[in-house]
Amino acid sequence: MNRRTFESHSALPQNSLSHSLSLLNSVRVSVSFEKVAYQFRAAVSALTLTLTLNEPHSILFVILTSMKKKIVIAGGTGFLGNYLESKFKEEGYEVLIISRAGAISWNNRSEMISALEGAELVINLAGKSVNCRYNEVNKGLILNSRLRTTKALGEAIQSCINPPKLWLNASTATIYRDEKERPNTESDGANGEGFSVEVGKQWEQMFYSFKTNNTRQVALRISLVLGKGGGVFPVYKNLVRFGLGGRQGDGKQMFSWIHIHDLFRLLCFVRDHENIVGPVNCASPEPLSNANLMKEFREAMHMKFGLPGPKWMLEMGAVLIGTEPELIFKSRWVVPQKLAEAGFNFQYPSMKSALKELLPSNVVR
Repeated sequence: MNRRTFESHSALPQNSLSHSLSLLNSVRVSVSFEKVAYQFRAAVSALTLTLTLNEPHSILFVILTSMKKKIVIAGGTGFLGNYLESKFKEEGYEVLIISRAGAISWNNRSEMISALEGAELVINLAGKSVNCRYNEVNKGLILNSRLRTTKALGEAIQSCINPPKLWLNASTATIYRDEKERPNTESDGANGEGFSVEVGKQWEQMFYSFKTNNTRQVALRISLVLGKGGGVFPVYKNLVRFGLGGRQGDGKQMFSWIHIHDLFRLLCFVRDHENIVGPVNCASPEPLSNANLMKEFREAMHMKFGLPGPKWMLEMGAVLIGTEPELIFKSRWVVPQKLAEAGFNFQYPSMKSALKELLPSNVVR
């Protein structure tokens, strides 16, 4: 095969993978080492043509992307997503974000597939905030935003040649009933009723409707996350700070929670333990009642008193600030049985230990 012949092959349309493969098939094996080396270089050059067009299904593209240590966070622009992005980058990962206004858009399927190719894991946190009034419009947005994004991710993963090893999809600890009798585990949790329960059920049904043989699936039933950068922690801190840190309602409703750093550690633990599949309760092993929660906050912030919030007053206040009373009054009693059996150890198992980290100062903040 002379140089003129090779140059004519190189002039073939660059966007044609079939021409590249045709060139590979046309190269004849020679006993001459020099000819074999020349033909190999020609074959590599032909395959490289596909890479220059950034075709997500080209052979070299898949090989190179699978060599990267990367994760994908979908809906990763909020309080939790920002924290996880920062922590995974500290671990040496390339972190790609899929969001409505991010570099990778939900509307660009080819970019999503490219991002997912060869990823070590994908974490889906997408969905409209539940901190709103549950009118019909908001209910539709809360549910559909979760179903639509989970479906888009599942379809993109199924289109990958080298799909992510692990798909962690957010769910919710409110999938269980309003519970004041016993803790709920993954194996014996009691089904509840109402809008938030239905959201959790349909969300997980959509997630598990995808049969991803090469991608392990775990539904993260996340309880209330405590962290300095957002979520419910600043709300409770300010209530106590302004003297309103008494029990809310009768104070008997259970409060299941998790420190944000333990949530990150939990995700890494699930990543490293391939036997963990299905739903996982992402909650501290030591839930507590609302009355005890507020007591722990007052003690940590050195507040001697806190006015209680009667139910009627909190319901009225919820209307005024545009939120739902269920977020305060629903009893969430969830424990992490699956994680405990797998040997996961929480760094912040108790509310006291969590608040010591979140409120390190000896003065009211």
